[in-house]
Amino acid sequence: MLINNEIVHVYFMPGLAANPSVFEHIKLPEDQFQIHLLEWLIPEPYETLKEYALRMNSFIKHDNIVLIGVSFGGIVVQEMSKYLELKRLIIISSVKCRRELPRRMRYASNKGLVKFLPTSLLNHIDQFEKLAFGDFLKKRAKLYKKYLSIIDVSYVDWAIENMINWDCEKPIPGIVHIHGDLDLVFPYKYINGCITVKGGTHIMVVNRFRWFNKHLPSIILTGKKED
Repeated sequence: MLINNEIVHVYFMPGLAANPSVFEHIKLPEDQFQIHLLEWLIPEPYETLKEYALRMNSFIKHDNIVLIGVSFGGIVVQEMSKYLELKRLIIISSVKCRRELPRRMRYASNKGLVKFLPTSLLNHIDQFEKLAFGDFLKKRAKLYKKYLSIIDVSYVDWAIENMINWDCEKPIPGIVHIHGDLDLVFPYKYINGCITVKGGTHIMVVNRFRWFNKHLPSIILTGKKED
C-alpha cells in the first residue's frame, strides 16, 4: 500500500548497449508509480565502475526511489545503490555477485581475454538485418537494430571489462532478482534466490513485458510476486 498516497518513483536502467526504448511496453499504474528512464553515459578514460555509478546518480532526482536494472544495467544499479537511500533495488536478467557470472566470463576475466573480444563488430549492427535470413533471424536482427543503439567501442569495451571483472563477492541484502529460466547470457543454473520467469530469456523485458506489467507493481511494493 502507498503511504500518504505518495507516488513511487521508479528508475529503469537498460542493459548493455541498449537504449531506454527496451522499456517502451512497461506500464505501471500511474496513480501509484512514475517511471523515469536512465540512459548510458560514455565512460571517461580509465573511469572506474564506482566513479561511473556516482555520475549516474546525478540523474536521480527523488528520494526513496525504486531502482531497476537489466543485465549489465543490473550491475550498474547495484553500484549506484551503495550511495543512495532506496525503497527497493531490483535487477532483471542480471547477476547479484561474481559467483553468478557464467563460467566463460569468469575464465575470460582470469585469463585477461577481454581485450580479444571483437566489440568493434557493433559498429556494423546496421548490416545485421541485411545479412539475416529466415523469419526468426530477421526479427531478432530488427530487435538488435532497434534497441542496441549505444555502439561507441570505448563504451562497449569498458562495459564488458567491468562486467566480467566485477568485484562483488556477496549479494546486497534485500535485493530482488527477477530471472528467466531460459537466459543464455547469464544461465539460470548459476543464479540463486530469484523470482523465476518460466520461459523467460535474456530479452524478456522486451518480449515478456506483459508478465512485468502484471507482477512488477506487487514486486516493487512488497518485494514479492503475487500469484
